[in-house]
Amino acid sequence: MLTVAVLGAFLAVIIYARLFKPEAAVVEVPVENTMRYVNLPVASGGEVVDFSQAVEQSIDAVVHVKTKEFREYAVNPLYEFFFGQQPSGEAPTVLGFGSGVIISGKGYIITNNHVIEDSDEVVVVLNDKREYDATLVGADPTTDIALLKVDAQDLTALKFGSSDALRLGEWVLAIGNPYNLTSTVTAGIVSAKARGEMGIMRSQEFGIESFIQTDAAVNPGNSGGALINTRGELVGINTAIASRTGAFNGYSFAIPVSIVEKVVTDLIEYGEVQRAILGVTISTVTAELAREMKIDKIEGVYVTGVRSEGAAREAGIREGDVVISIDNTRVNSSAELQETVSKYRPGQTVKVIVKRDGNLKQFDVVLRNLEGSTEIVKRANVIEVLGASFEPISDREKQTLGIRNGVKVTSVKPGKLMKVGVKKGFVLTSVNKKPVSSVKDITDILKDSEGGIIIEGVDQKGSRIYYAFGM
Repeated sequence: MLTVAVLGAFLAVIIYARLFKPEAAVVEVPVENTMRYVNLPVASGGEVVDFSQAVEQSIDAVVHVKTKEFREYAVNPLYEFFFGQQPSGEAPTVLGFGSGVIISGKGYIITNNHVIEDSDEVVVVLNDKREYDATLVGADPTTDIALLKVDAQDLTALKFGSSDALRLGEWVLAIGNPYNLTSTVTAGIVSAKARGEMGIMRSQEFGIESFIQTDAAVNPGNSGGALINTRGELVGINTAIASRTGAFNGYSFAIPVSIVEKVVTDLIEYGEVQRAILGVTISTVTAELAREMKIDKIEGVYVTGVRSEGAAREAGIREGDVVISIDNTRVNSSAELQETVSKYRPGQTVKVIVKRDGNLKQFDVVLRNLEGSTEIVKRANVIEVLGASFEPISDREKQTLGIRNGVKVTSVKPGKLMKVGVKKGFVLTSVNKKPVSSVKDITDILKDSEGGIIIEGVDQKGSRIYYAFGM
């Protein structure tokens, strides 16, 4: 029995050793050898990318933009009837704030048009707390870009980078003044490019929506500030956020520097943006559109209409064509096509590849301006005197307002129109009883006019209004 018991115990030890491994000894490893970085930019060699150098060479080029708008009390007869005399004295001043980017040591500063529009005073505060009164060189509501100028020299300027070279997932930094917190830096990645059809520019008939989408935190006050790459180069102007609360909810949008640089160059050289158009209405090719129109492949941009006497029609492009590329740049969305065309000026020729009935065709298109010509549009002195910017009015607006012609006022700054009370949104239909449908009509009439000027138009409710002033 003793022999059996000993043998059983020995077998039990062997079986236990085979079935159950003994607990391994705990080896203490130094913490620094096991540390891993989470959600930080890592270069190809594995080292963590340092943002500080890019920020140091950029932050002094980002400024704080402060605005003032002086409003007047509106005269309301009903108020006096029910409540007596209306308030007297000055109406409260409306204060605004945003950001801007110095692009020249000579004092040129980029910001968003919506930051400064309707403002009577604009002050720029540098990162070192110096303050300057700024003048408006020009603005382009269709891209939401404005150019300011301050009387200063040897300012720190930001170098233009390439928004076209940006890659999805690339790290970028946003610098601005959210909630008046000056010189704030946030980081994120490029989430998408050529993001459009969001309705951000819906108030502009020819508005360009082709944004860089990032997840860098941007809030009210960041508008007009810099989006830079890790080399400290300007790649975009922060403009909008996607939010239901008014605060950052995860995504922000910046105007690509490819658009910004063209707009700024035009404003400096001509005083007006030289907007080139193909003369087509377009739609992104989707699976649904491809099925409906029997398009064999989901690519390109579908031409839904061709403007009469426009550049595309003259070149031979038809409704139903699918635009594949412009000057060897492929376009797969309406936003990409808008961004590509926005880099050109009227009179320039572009090579457009379209697909028609399954075959590729090439057309050489001579781009035109909004007035239908190939000429460079220069701001006339009379328009400067008026102190307003204008844009063509759409057929839908004409029908809504019950008018046959007109030009919409998109912004008003100190000048003749501001003095008589003209507001943004007013539609000018005639000058000295002569109908107007373009800025050229206005300038032609005013150049031949002497003494008093009478303008007629309608407000956004369709009410007819007259103004009179002397030139």
